[in-house]
Amino acid sequence: MSDLLLLGLIGGLTLLLLLTLLAFAGYSGLLAGVEVSAGSPPIRNVTVAYKFHMGLYGETGRLFTESCSISPKLRSIAVYYDNPHMVPPDKCRCAVGSILSEGEESPSPELIDLYQKFGFKVFSFPAPSHVVTATFPYTTILSIWLATRRVHPALDTYIKERKLCAYPRLEIYQEDQIHFMCPLARQGDFYVPEMKETEWKWRGLVEAIDTQVDGTGTEGADTMSDTSSVSLEVSPGSRETSAATLSPGASSRGWDDGDTRSEHSYSESGASGSSFEELDLEGEGPLGESRLDPGTEPLGTTKWLWEPTAPEKGKE
Repeated sequence: MSDLLLLGLIGGLTLLLLLTLLAFAGYSGLLAGVEVSAGSPPIRNVTVAYKFHMGLYGETGRLFTESCSISPKLRSIAVYYDNPHMVPPDKCRCAVGSILSEGEESPSPELIDLYQKFGFKVFSFPAPSHVVTATFPYTTILSIWLATRRVHPALDTYIKERKLCAYPRLEIYQEDQIHFMCPLARQGDFYVPEMKETEWKWRGLVEAIDTQVDGTGTEGADTMSDTSSVSLEVSPGSRETSAATLSPGASSRGWDDGDTRSEHSYSESGASGSSFEELDLEGEGPLGESRLDPGTEPLGTTKWLWEPTAPEKGKE
């Protein structure tokens, strides 16, 4: 009799534990719907204190913790520049930090000095007129894990189906929600100086090798012309191979001489772009701004499949 009572007690506790875990997962957003839309941005122009990181996105947690520990009441922000499914994990680049001010407000000199004291740099992002955006509940630590596995695939599908050029990918941790934002315009304004520097370094390296390949091909053609009537021409494939080998995470596509982005950037595509006229733009955005104006430059396409690590929730 005592054995049956003990087994019943163990079974009851196990069931209670499972129900508790399910309730915790539901509260964290397990059953929350993910709605992706194109419209106004969730934030205006902002000034941020950030640290640049190149490496595994899973290692960025310490940067979130560090920025939150300096001023726990500020919102956290992350800007992810590379697709870890296309780029070697140790070459992925991002910027992580805190939002110091938004809109017309300027950050206090004391706050800037405080962050700079701990090695953070200050940079300003504009408020793009059009973005692809989504939100997810931010109630527990589990919310972050669920968001990265549910929201990013939904963003990928939305962007791919509409053949949009939406990059980089931003995450803003604001009160009880995580805002995901992919600018459809002025994307280069979201590149911090370190990101621009690495882009130009990689591009310069590829162009140097490209020039070397051209020179080798020309010498080979001259040599062949002296001994026979057969002409030798360097094939475009040799240039593509050089770019793919020298640029970390490069795809099999050839280097676009008119593009200043590195081949491994998630903003690369290869398909024709879509204009804002083809978007089903929702009415008012989170900031209460008016319906989008379709008069905008054509856009390219993108493909994103990744799972970045987000921060632990800071103290209120």
